[in-house]
Parts: sequence; C-alpha cells; structure tokens
Amino acid sequence: MKRLFGGVLCSAAMVIATLSIKSVGGAVQQPSTPGSLAVAPAPPAPTPAVMRNYQPVTAERLKNPEPGNWLQVRGTYNGWGYSPLDQITPANVKQLSLAWVFSTGAVNAHEAAPLVNNGAMFVSAPGNQVIALDARTGTLLWRYRREVPPGAIVMHPVSRGVALYGNKVFFASNAAVLVALDAATGAELWTATVEDNKKGYYLTAAPLVADGKVMVGVSGGEWGIRGFVAAFDVETGKELWRAFTIPAPGEPGSETWPKGDEWKTGGGPTWVSGNYDPATNLLYWGVGNGGPWIGELRPGDNLYTSSTIALDASNGKIVGHFQYDPNESFDWDEVSPPLLVDFTRNGRTISGLVNVARDGYMFFLERGSKGPIRFIDANPYVLQTVFKGVDPKTGRIEYDPARKPGVGKTVDFCPMWLGGKNWQPAAFSPKTRLIYIPTSANLCSSMTGTTPVYRPGSTYTGGRNTLFIAPGADHVGETQAWNVDTGKKVWSYNFPTSSNWGGLLATASGLVLGGGTADRMFRALDASTGRLLWQMPTNSGVMGQPSTFMIDGKQYVAVFSGWGGDARGVQGRLNALRPGEFPEVPDGGALWVFTLSGGQ
Repeated sequence: MKRLFGGVLCSAAMVIATLSIKSVGGAVQQPSTPGSLAVAPAPPAPTPAVMRNYQPVTAERLKNPEPGNWLQVRGTYNGWGYSPLDQITPANVKQLSLAWVFSTGAVNAHEAAPLVNNGAMFVSAPGNQVIALDARTGTLLWRYRREVPPGAIVMHPVSRGVALYGNKVFFASNAAVLVALDAATGAELWTATVEDNKKGYYLTAAPLVADGKVMVGVSGGEWGIRGFVAAFDVETGKELWRAFTIPAPGEPGSETWPKGDEWKTGGGPTWVSGNYDPATNLLYWGVGNGGPWIGELRPGDNLYTSSTIALDASNGKIVGHFQYDPNESFDWDEVSPPLLVDFTRNGRTISGLVNVARDGYMFFLERGSKGPIRFIDANPYVLQTVFKGVDPKTGRIEYDPARKPGVGKTVDFCPMWLGGKNWQPAAFSPKTRLIYIPTSANLCSSMTGTTPVYRPGSTYTGGRNTLFIAPGADHVGETQAWNVDTGKKVWSYNFPTSSNWGGLLATASGLVLGGGTADRMFRALDASTGRLLWQMPTNSGVMGQPSTFMIDGKQYVAVFSGWGGDARGVQGRLNALRPGEFPEVPDGGALWVFTLSGGQ
C-alpha cells in the first residue's frame, strides 16, 4: 500500500518508520537501538533563501509596518484590518485566481490570519500547530506541533494566529502554555505556563507584542475561571504582570460583586487579542461573559464582564473601562476589541473606539489619553429585542425584564446567545470612512436559566438555549457597511442561508474581502457599494482572517478555509429547523493564496 505523506508518495513501512521519529525543538532525533553503532548526525539542511532574507520584526516596524508585509493579525495595532496595497482593484479583481493552496491536515475551525514578513509566512492551525511557508510558492519551511496533554480542557480547540517580534514567533498553545519559536527553524526557545489548564483555563487568542512584551488573554469563561490578561518577557518568558478582569475584594470594581465569593469564579475571559495605541501606551481588551451565565446568581453589575478595559501596557493596571451589559445574562461575550478609529460628531473630531458588540449594538466611544473611556452614542446594527433604551449621557442600557433570562425562567431574545457578531473581526477603511461588519442578522434564542454547582474542571454555565430565525426574516447573515462619522448604515450584502463567520479585510483600492458563509465562497465586494465583484469556492467554509502582502511587485491575498466550532453548530441547528435549506459544510483546513492571473 502506498499513500501520500508530507507531500511525498510513500509505502506504509516508510510511513511507520517516519512516525517513529521524534521532533525535538525543530530538529529530528533518530531513535537509538541498544548496541548499535554510533552514526554521525546528518548535516543541517541549508537555510531556505526566504529565511536568509528574514528581517527581524522591531517595535518600530510593528508601529509602522511596510505596506507589502502583514506583521500582525489585523495588520496594524489599531485593529483596522486595512491594507494600503492597491494593485488588486474593483476593475481587475475578476482576474484573481489561485496561486497556491496548502492543506493543514487538520479539521475544525481555521480562524487564524497568515502573517508575512519579507516573503516568509507564519500561521497557526488546529492541532496545536504553527506552520512556516514560502509565501510566494507555498513551500513548507517548517512545522511545529505541541502535544495536548491527555485530559486537557480545551472547549474550543482553535488558534486565531501568532505574533512576530525580533527573530521569534509567539504561539498560544491550547493547554494554556505560551511558546516562543525560532522564526528560521521552528525550534522551541522557551515556554511559559499561563495558568493551570485543569482549572478550565485554555488559550485560543493570538498573542500580542507591544511595549516590548508579549501578551495573551485566556479562554474558559464557561468553566468558572477568573479571567485575566498576562504579559511576558519576550526574551525569557518570565511573567511581568497579570491584570485580572474580575476584581478581588478591595480592588476597584469589587463593589459590583457584593455577594460572597462569586468573584472567584466570575468568568470574564479575554479570548481575543486586544488592540493598542502606541501614542498613549494603552491596550484595549475585550472581556467576556460572567460565570455562571444567569445574572441573578451573581448580583451586581459584575465588572469587568461584558466590557472593554484600557490597560497600561507598562504595568497592566486597568485605567479605564466601559461596560456594555451590566449583570450580563445572555452569554454575550464582548471580547472583540474596539477598533481605534477617530470619527466626527457635531463638527468635533473624537479620538474614538468603535465596538461592534455581540449584544447587537454598535458603540461609539471616546478614548482618553490617560485611560478613561467616555460614551458617545450607540445604535442597533441587527435585530435587537432586549434593550428598552440607552442612556444618552452614560451609555448605560436598560433591559426589558421580560427578555432577561432567570433561573427557571424561559425568555426569547435577539440576537442569539452567540451574538449579532461573534469573535470575527470587522474592518475599517480610512478612504471610504466605512466600517465593515460580518453579522448574524436575524438569529434569536430561547434561554432557560438553571442553577449550576461549581466544580473545578467542569462547565459552569447554568443555561439551556435553543435557536430560531426571527419571524419574517428572509436572510440570516450579512456583510454590512456603516459610516463612522454619521453613524448610519450605507449598504448591506445579505446571505439567505448562512450567518457570516469570517473576518474581513479592506484595501486602499476599494475592496472588502472575506468569506464566512456555508457556501464555501471567498469573495470580494465593492467597498463603496457592497456590489459583489468576484467569488471563488474553496474546500470548506472560510472562517479565517484574510491578509494581503506583496512579493516582487505582485500583490497576494491569503485566507484560511476550514469550517467548525460554533459556525458548524449553528448551521446544524438551522438545518434541523428547516431540513435541506442549510446543508452541512465539508471539513478540512487549507490555506488559499490568490493573485492576479494566478501562478507563481
């Protein structure tokens, strides 16, 4: 029997022999046999040309990246997901075709953004792996895998990307271990245990490098954790600070946890990377749901759940916050960080934060130079049935009590528990002044609250939910565009049979690129009008965050295809509601890279 292994046609015996070799820090160690003769080690493989040209990623380059590289998950610290490249345009995008494709060998949701530095591409994938490729040809340079310990708690086994700094690649492995790799070889340089995975802490976010530190947030909001963001030394992996999102007694915000020890298991996960303002050295990080889900079990506003927090990058101190949903009871994590976008209101330019919240409202906020965050305005961007109103001065919302779940109480609410927009990032173009949003526009939930018992290492949710489509809705997903200066919707591109689970990319040439839908398409829309300009089917659903880069004067676009996670769960529930209308999406992860006229 012969089969493909690592891109080479091998016999079964060769495959078995290959699998017995252990990867050690990027090198290969042959198994020893007692009594055998010593064999001289093989000479090291020659360094690929793309790695000989590797340019260390400096703090200055992260602040001002070259247009032809993509050095961070969202391109820049402000989270815009915007590229100044303009070779691929609305006029020629129909010529976009496949340059190369690379299969990861993994299933489940592929949500990472490919990073590119001088022709070397780095991306993480399910299976706790980091892959380095020649960005021009798709040739594998190295692959790192980290074994997940038996019995590890990883509710969502995904990775949303890596971070680059110096000659290192930083990776947040699922079992709550931060890893630094050598960019040239994939060799492990250091590891740091972020928290005890047996307590329910795990990692899914891309690390963020800022102020000379590498930072990461934690997942596990459904396991009774106490959320935090932690910073580590880039050279040694030593922890430098830890900022808890649930205050202990006596700390600022602790008065919002008035009942007993609920703060110890209060949730507040931070499972998406924050954004950063180098001018003020402030981080803006999103904080997720409270634990357990039902707010009446943890009285008070419960800071800093369902909030954006401003952190001083030098020491991790929380210097500002805005809470979207006090005493949040809907599983509405607000972990997506706000985009740092300056906008105008009444003739005044505001140093802004724009958060497209999971609760179905878009919040416009003002970021203070010392940290405080001030409310400007907010409006729903999808069907929202929970809020009776928003205070125009403070931004504090008023719930409709008939729509708030409680223990033994069943309520209907829109948007669904997974939100009008989940983790998938919006994009912003400074040329059009539009923010582009991937949404689940007309999906709603019924939720019944229960009283869970906290046990370390077990789920701690306290809620049962179902899904339904809003009555009269003719679609369930959208890509939307809103003007940040007027706060008005400009256009919407609708998807009848799928919500939108993909991150978006905007370009200076006037394109919005993204996938996110069950039809497996990756598409380009006109950034000004929303008109469909081009689309191509991939092997699975496109859940990745697109990036774009240039090599030898040629612009490329890269994106992961690979359906799974919550997207698969929602699609399955929709198909149960209306059999045959929401078909299953094929499995399989692959990195797709496109360029004009294809080829290499």
